[in-house]
Amino acid sequence: MATRNKHKTLTKPNLILIATLLVTAPLSGCVMLDEASSEDLQDGELVIVTYDVLALSEDMISGFEESSGLTVTMLKLDDAGSILDYLIQNRGNTNVDLAIGLDNTYLQTAIEFDLLEELDLDKSGMSAPGSSLARSSMDPLEPYDGPLAVPYDMGYICLNYDTEAVDGENLSVPTSLEDLTGPEWRGKVALPSPVSSSPGRGFMLASLDYFDWQSDDGLKFSDWWSSMVANDVVITSGWTEAYETHYTGGYGEWTEGYIGDAHITVSYCHSPGVESYYNGNWTKSAALDIPKTSFFQVEYASAVSGGNALYAQKFIEYLISPEVNSMMPYENLMYSVLDGLDLPEEDGYRSNSQIPAAPASIPMEDIDDHMEAWLDQWNSAVTSGG
Repeated sequence: MATRNKHKTLTKPNLILIATLLVTAPLSGCVMLDEASSEDLQDGELVIVTYDVLALSEDMISGFEESSGLTVTMLKLDDAGSILDYLIQNRGNTNVDLAIGLDNTYLQTAIEFDLLEELDLDKSGMSAPGSSLARSSMDPLEPYDGPLAVPYDMGYICLNYDTEAVDGENLSVPTSLEDLTGPEWRGKVALPSPVSSSPGRGFMLASLDYFDWQSDDGLKFSDWWSSMVANDVVITSGWTEAYETHYTGGYGEWTEGYIGDAHITVSYCHSPGVESYYNGNWTKSAALDIPKTSFFQVEYASAVSGGNALYAQKFIEYLISPEVNSMMPYENLMYSVLDGLDLPEEDGYRSNSQIPAAPASIPMEDIDDHMEAWLDQWNSAVTSGG
């Protein structure tokens, strides 16, 4: 459970800072491209399709433009699923060079559709086997280590809970997913849809592994979701609605439209650390570490088939450089993928962030093979569960 000062109140300016999720400090350092390559890139245009990745700030983009000679044009879509849909719909007829934001629940589909171009990048500094850091179990190359995608950030998706509401007296801390179907949790859980939310999709996959999808007991997956609907679970279109509008443990009470009816939601295992960092080393949110209910998410950058692979590669080199990627915890509120780097220690960022002891594990190939059927199964469960 996250440590906290019960007498400290959330200050509106600090929480608005979290809500905007902006860091005003510029990126430290600048990655210079070699002179020969820079001459080849002068006056070129790099087109990036992405969602609203926070790390792709104006400072970050202008730093690349200055060092490369390229002009960057951004095509921002709703989420990772929208990126995949765009690439499929415009296959062979797009001027996009680079896709940023596909994660390991979408990447295999992009590979199967032949949407990505091979790159030659050194990723030897990314894996962290044997590291003494708290993130030693996090290897960005584990889901995928090939030439079609390069990881740039990572983190565990998991349930978060409000420690002031779930205090062991008014509400007990759940020790299983089955606990959430009980009467004390009626209407107090908000979960983003896996159809339209990347964290929601990660949590759905975790719940599949929790109920052992490869065995006959995998049928319990549908039963659990149906039971949650019968227990008045709040299912939202995305993370923002679940976390900001319904969840009582975060900064949502300072956002417009706040309802505050859920004491558990889906976010990241390090979200309490982010809350603490932006609120002067205090948070009332904590990660819920139930075995097989968390999911390791890695986000990727890929050259798009038919685009300019040279332009894409230069930007990816910039994105995973130590000067830039070390800033991911600040700029994108996710872990860096570089070996030897962890979350900052300041203001409880690291101490309030958790690495789950027993996360779910489903290979990318299985996700691609079964995702459509799993989403249909999930949809049937939630539409018939009430």
